[in-house]
Amino acid sequence: MDEEQITRELSFKAVRSSGAGGQHVNKTSSKVELYFDVEASEGLSEEEKSRIFKKLASRLTKDHLLILHSEESRSQHKNKALVIAKFFELLRENIKKPKPRKKTKPSKAAKLKRLKAKKINAEKKARRNDPLK
Repeated sequence: MDEEQITRELSFKAVRSSGAGGQHVNKTSSKVELYFDVEASEGLSEEEKSRIFKKLASRLTKDHLLILHSEESRSQHKNKALVIAKFFELLRENIKKPKPRKKTKPSKAAKLKRLKAKKINAEKKARRNDPLK
């Protein structure tokens, strides 16, 4: 993953924030939307792209765009920095290769413990039987 290349590929759009506010909120565009075209990215390898397509399928548009937004701050610049940080955290999280599972066998003690528990349970149920039969 080439972060500098990916940063150049990002596009932003400033939009008016939703929610309550004063007179100033109706005039300023402080909410920032980030757009990233996963398919056209040159900063990601094909393997990383396929992993992103698989893991972030529900968050991608039909055109393979990843859209994130931030309206936490009243400053457009802070929101831009926040959305970029959120974007790279999301990428790093979803590009990681999963660890291969190591097959393990139960230990001899665990097997004996299980068999002992089964034996106790069987004896308990056997004592419930009618002794005259």
